[in-house]
Amino acid sequence: MRPLRPGDRGPAVADVQISLQILGLLPPAGGDAAPPAGNAGASTDVGAGGASTDVGAGLESAVFDTDTELAVRHFQQVRGLSVDGLVGDETYRALTEARWALGDRLLRYDPERPMRGDDVTHLQERLLELGYDAGRADGILGPETEAGLRAFQRDYGLTADGTCGPSTLRALRQLGRKVTGGRPQLLRQSASFVESGPHLIGRRIVVDPGHGGEDTGFTAGETTEADLVLDLAYRIEGRLAAAGATVYLTRGRDQAPTAAERTRFANEAGADLLLSLHMEAHSSEHARGVASYYYGTGSGVSSTVGEQFANLVRREVVARTGMLDLGSYPKTWDLLRMSRMPAVRLDCGYLSHDVDRLLLLDARLRSTVAHAVLAAVQRLFLPAEADPPTGTFTLPARA
Repeated sequence: MRPLRPGDRGPAVADVQISLQILGLLPPAGGDAAPPAGNAGASTDVGAGGASTDVGAGLESAVFDTDTELAVRHFQQVRGLSVDGLVGDETYRALTEARWALGDRLLRYDPERPMRGDDVTHLQERLLELGYDAGRADGILGPETEAGLRAFQRDYGLTADGTCGPSTLRALRQLGRKVTGGRPQLLRQSASFVESGPHLIGRRIVVDPGHGGEDTGFTAGETTEADLVLDLAYRIEGRLAAAGATVYLTRGRDQAPTAAERTRFANEAGADLLLSLHMEAHSSEHARGVASYYYGTGSGVSSTVGEQFANLVRREVVARTGMLDLGSYPKTWDLLRMSRMPAVRLDCGYLSHDVDRLLLLDARLRSTVAHAVLAAVQRLFLPAEADPPTGTFTLPARA
């Protein structure tokens, strides 16, 4: 869909406003705005066939005004989306999912069209609190969530049909927490990585150069972001492959896969890690530095190994390049959310900043970043007692 933006009008804007009103982020509709859902008697003028002509007119005349933009920005900030005040595909889906509360509908696994929503997130969180492995609390009802739900139903003496209906909801609400002292997914993921051993031989790592094809990203003269991140991806691929890992790139020079296609590629490859590479740009002349992002809602739900890797790779790059450290942040972007492995987006600097651009155009700097990524990947699989300080790890030469 074309992103909705300030000044737009019509039923799509009204739908967004209704969602924001339900979430308490926008005052009840008035004037040109659409009436809240379920507002019986909102119109006294009923046309042929029982349709309210006033309501229809209200839907058509709903305006994406300043209040709506501020509410959208607030929602995006809270949900870990890109805060731009526009309603594109990701923001619209997030608004739709946020309207579902646990108990509003029957929840069951559909491999063709997995159910998504805040009710699914709450179900996953409840199962995890009770000690059942429901996978990551990402709001997508997949096979791991179904398996965790069936295990709970069996243990509680319910029909283990993998459907969350009234009886299962009552059981979930009657029980207290069983797991304390840490997030269950953190315990499982960390243990899994440590138990798998410190070597990189046989690890499957997907490197995703951002943009591509006609989508060049930021352009400075003849240099494009798409070309620079692809060059960086090739350098990372070479170093990881030399260390024994199996590396896949999501695109070549002339391809521009969507976020869904990139994530699906990583999932089908059975990857252990997904690293997406970008170089940012901003209208502010002061914007510069290195940042990383991992899946998380900002309210305790996150990819814990993804968070660990995001911190490791950012700190390694900063320590070895001297670039400004902007920190690591949870986001719910589709690329991070839909991946079935720890996924991280690394922003290696700002091409719109004079100093960062000069650094990133230097092939030696890109080689340094590639070595930093290799060090971060290796450190991720090391036990805590063997993990070296940031910026000091070097991989021994292979025989």
